[in-house]
Amino acid sequence: MASADRKASAAVSAIHAETSIFRNWHVNIHLSAFPANNLTLPGAKSVSESDQGVDQAGRTGVDRPDLLAAVTLSLVSGVGPRLRKLLLERFGSAAAVLAAAPSDLREVPGIGQKISRAIVAARDEIDAEGQLELCRAEGVDTLLDGAAEYPRLLKEIVDPPGVLFVRGRLEPRDALSIAIVGSRHASHYGLTQAERLAGGLARAGLTVVSGLARGIDGAAHRGALAAGGRTLAVLGSGVLNVYPPEHKDLADEVARHGALLSEAAPRAEPFSGAFPQRNRIISGLSLGVIVVEAASRSGALISARHATEQGREVFAVPGRVDSRLSQGCHQLIRDGAKLVESVDDVLEELGPLVEATPMGDGQTVRHPAELALNELEQQILGAIPTDPVTVDHVIAGCGVAAGPVLATLSVLEMKRLVRRLSGNLVARW
Repeated sequence: MASADRKASAAVSAIHAETSIFRNWHVNIHLSAFPANNLTLPGAKSVSESDQGVDQAGRTGVDRPDLLAAVTLSLVSGVGPRLRKLLLERFGSAAAVLAAAPSDLREVPGIGQKISRAIVAARDEIDAEGQLELCRAEGVDTLLDGAAEYPRLLKEIVDPPGVLFVRGRLEPRDALSIAIVGSRHASHYGLTQAERLAGGLARAGLTVVSGLARGIDGAAHRGALAAGGRTLAVLGSGVLNVYPPEHKDLADEVARHGALLSEAAPRAEPFSGAFPQRNRIISGLSLGVIVVEAASRSGALISARHATEQGREVFAVPGRVDSRLSQGCHQLIRDGAKLVESVDDVLEELGPLVEATPMGDGQTVRHPAELALNELEQQILGAIPTDPVTVDHVIAGCGVAAGPVLATLSVLEMKRLVRRLSGNLVARW
């Protein structure tokens, strides 16, 4: 019993902060007859990408009441991702949660009278029709966490958003993403480095993720866009209520060449507690997080902490030793973060991908370091399968002379893209 009490106490502590945050994002939604045009169901595409006029709930085998309940629960005031997860573990489905008695709801750690009343009243008090009609009118997609288009990396974290509002378009190649975050009060040096690194990452084929804030975030988005790349912005407000307001034009450009994302309702107002909470999404979408200029108590360090907890790589750009904006980055480096001077530093540190990622040019990438290869290296790597083959097989397959092939194999081995096996055999990692 004592062990159970300790676990319950830990669960309450873990969700206390998020409960107060998600109370501030309360939206009125009634789900009696919402349009399905921009609602992406588990295993389905959004209506904009599938046959119009098809009932997605029927086509995918998802019961309409269950679908409505899932969306409703995700928008109940005070119910964040951790609390939502505990509720689903206890009751089995969103519909069962909404139908539960207040006394049963309060048996879940973190559920008090206020939240239990909000859950019970959700079916009548939450008005989804207007919100989802707004999404349809404004081209905002709504992704449930079981949807095929829901970002795989984000789905892996312990507290993924139950619903993501997306203005723009997510693509499979966004699985190759790196976040760049830092001070809102950045120096010229910091802004220059953020823009340079973002541009280099974008040219290499990676998507740049940031938070659309002033300072480093804005420079990262601009750098990626200037390089003709993709970028994702995770907001602490709704995707139709851009903050800061002076970044409205930048947000529009991000939506055209990537996407704006938020777990808040589309017109939700920004507030201070939302920004630390959204940082877990920034790191969750990314293979790694680069911190460019951060004071010792900077919010960018929250993103770095989330990245560590999520098993992502953490990178830091060094700065002047006499600048307070360098203190956070230098501490990260002392704690084991990778010092970054160039894009190559990032690509070399990242490990192989869990799943091969298709790129826009038809190329399939298994390891981020492949993006930095020259033409000869790509040609030879393309002739090496995951199963062991002889070096002679590689030479014949790529049509390159033996000397350059042997030299290039050594380079690819140092980059951890191929491995030499016994005898004359090589294989891709």
